[in-house]
Amino acid sequence: HVQVVESGGGSVQAGESMKLSCVVSEITRCLGWFRKAPGKEREGVATTHKAGFDNHASAVAGRFHISLDDDKKTLYLQMNDLKPEDTAMYYCAAEGPDSGVCLLSPTLYKSWGQGTQVSVSS
Repeated sequence: HVQVVESGGGSVQAGESMKLSCVVSEITRCLGWFRKAPGKEREGVATTHKAGFDNHASAVAGRFHISLDDDKKTLYLQMNDLKPEDTAMYYCAAEGPDSGVCLLSPTLYKSWGQGTQVSVSS
């Protein structure tokens, strides 16, 4: 499996910004960010194809942006205008789908980090 290590979580006020980082041991075809809030299922936030095609969940489109630095083997998630409902444990994942679109379904990703907590207060 690919090694995945997230960093950058913390606590912020609503409307503020935060950037998460994820170092991977290998850049796979699809990489992504996912989150799990208490009492909810893990859900896809944003994914990226190593060729540069991004996919963002409707709940974060226009506020969050996924990016990849190939040289640093680091995946980022820039989160702007954070809302209390964005509070969750955020996970980075690698080894997504082998073909087609890099879907947001967590079950399609094989390698996961330990997660980093993001808390947004109103």
